[in-house]
Amino acid sequence: MSAATLPSPRPSPIAGATGEGVLPPLPPQVGEGRGEGDHAALWSLRHHWPEYLMEAWGLGTFMVSAGVFGTLLFHPASPVARAVPGPLALRALMGVLMGLTAVALIYSPWGRQSGAHLNPAVTLTFLRLGKVRPWDALFYVLAQAAGGTAGVLLVAAALGPFFREPPVAYVATVPGGAGAAVALLAEALISLVLMTVILLATNTPRLARLTGVLAGLLLALFITVESPLSGTSMNPARSLASALPAGLWQAFWIYLVGPPLGMLLAADLYRVLRRSPEVVCAKLVHHTHRRCIFRCGYATKEP
Repeated sequence: MSAATLPSPRPSPIAGATGEGVLPPLPPQVGEGRGEGDHAALWSLRHHWPEYLMEAWGLGTFMVSAGVFGTLLFHPASPVARAVPGPLALRALMGVLMGLTAVALIYSPWGRQSGAHLNPAVTLTFLRLGKVRPWDALFYVLAQAAGGTAGVLLVAAALGPFFREPPVAYVATVPGGAGAAVALLAEALISLVLMTVILLATNTPRLARLTGVLAGLLLALFITVESPLSGTSMNPARSLASALPAGLWQAFWIYLVGPPLGMLLAADLYRVLRRSPEVVCAKLVHHTHRRCIFRCGYATKEP
């Protein structure tokens, strides 16, 4: 790895360290967690379950925020919806609120520990880049889907028909009037941009600490400008969390295909743009005092 690419690592107990000791290395019989047999899955569950729960909590919290703010801003009975002049202003306000939510989750203590993926497409991209073990990737995706769905169900129970019925309709993502093809292209494009910025920022020393802020700004922009095309998902688990309780499966395949496609393409674009295409870690914002379960470059001292 190039020292010009990586943030300068400090002698600290990363790569599996905690404040209460060091995470045991993967035993040889589980094949470094590459998925050879049941032992790898059981080992991952036993040692990494806190991060899985943190991912579930993160997307669940994001969906609670989306549901509450979506109802407040877009239900016709809401005084806020009546007070804000026009759909563009409403989308901009929603974008700001959800961007701030994303930033808060990314920089939260649990977000720093799990890496704040909160999105299967992000996790799969880091899996492809060799920074996440396959069993961790699988359990991250399952946790994200379960947490997001739980968040939507919580809002549905609290807000009732205001949240469940149109126009809010569980804040489900569906294609806009331009059609499914445009929605697919839009999802892939905004996912490509988001993941490219994340990879460039996390692997540039002067920008690494700002990765969460940049991600939040992009989310706010996309919700403001792009949401009429696809609903601005960029996240299969986020779309599933709304579609499942709502029963709204209109062109749902777009949100299974578009975000992963765009983010996996971002991995290739990153390799083209950087002379040294190594990726430091799979965390959006790294913190040297919280453990890291990934194949983490911060744990390697410079020679």
